[in-house]
Amino acid sequence: MRRVIYLLIGIFFGIVLIKSEAASWFRIYEMFRFKSFHMYGIIGSAVGLGIIALQLIKRFKIKSFFGSEIIIPPKDKGITRYLVGGSIFGLGWALAGACPGPMFVLAGAGYLPILLVILASIFGTYVYGALKDKLPH
Repeated sequence: MRRVIYLLIGIFFGIVLIKSEAASWFRIYEMFRFKSFHMYGIIGSAVGLGIIALQLIKRFKIKSFFGSEIIIPPKDKGITRYLVGGSIFGLGWALAGACPGPMFVLAGAGYLPILLVILASIFGTYVYGALKDKLPH
């Protein structure tokens, strides 16, 4: 039953991404060219909502779906790792025209060339996993 709920939430998320044009290559292109506020508004709203949700979880000791305590470990300090990782992520996002979530939404919407991007991202993830211990973190 839990998997059905997750599937329904995923379908709803995909519909929201398509209807809000957050999965649109043209909107992403406009964002990276600083031509439109549309994507910045969506991303900013998500960040703001995430901040509020995390604060509520911490302050009111909200439990997980399964009844266990939600523990949020502190992040490691260091600006270089976030600048390099964010730059690589942003370049991949700009080149592919989609970040990981919308890639699957686009495939579900019938944009089949995105399957090549999905395969490349899975391969990149595999390569990172293989080289993770040799990379500076």
